[in-house]
Amino acid sequence: MFSAGQIVFALFFFISFIIIIFYSYKQDRKTINLFYRDSYKILLAFIFFFFLLFCIKYFLID
Repeated sequence: MFSAGQIVFALFFFISFIIIIFYSYKQDRKTINLFYRDSYKILLAFIFFFFLLFCIKYFLID
C-alpha cells in the first residue's frame, strides 16, 4: 500500500515533529504558566455545559 520511501518519510516526519513540539514547549513553559494558569476553569465550564445539554436532551426530550 505504501512504498518504503513513504514509510521512512512518515517516520522521519513524525519523530522530528514530536521533537520540535517538545522543544517549543520547553521554551514556552514559563510563558504558558504565566498567561494560562487558570485555563482549567474554562475547560471545566465547557465540560459542565456539554453535560448540562446532554441532561436536558436525555431527560426532557422524549
